[in-house]
Amino acid sequence: MKIQVLFFSVLRDATQTVETTLEVAPATTVSGLLDHLYARWPSLKSWDANLLTAVDQTYVKRDTILHENAEVAIMPPVQGG
Repeated sequence: MKIQVLFFSVLRDATQTVETTLEVAPATTVSGLLDHLYARWPSLKSWDANLLTAVDQTYVKRDTILHENAEVAIMPPVQGG
C-alpha cells in the first residue's frame, strides 16, 4: 500500500527531502515504518527516542497501523523560544 511521509525541521536535513512516497506492506505499523526509514536514512536513528509521529494530522503511538494513502509526519521534539 502507498503512504506519504513528511519530514519536518532538522529531519529534512537528515533525509535531504521534505517528503517521500513509499510502498509498505498491509498492516505496517508506525514502528515498522520507522525501521524502514532508519534503514534508508541511518542518521534518523539518532532521533528515535524523541521523534513525534502523526498520521493524517493526528499524533499517534508507534503501534498504530497505517492505512492506504496515509499521510505520516515525522517530527523532532517541539521546541519553544
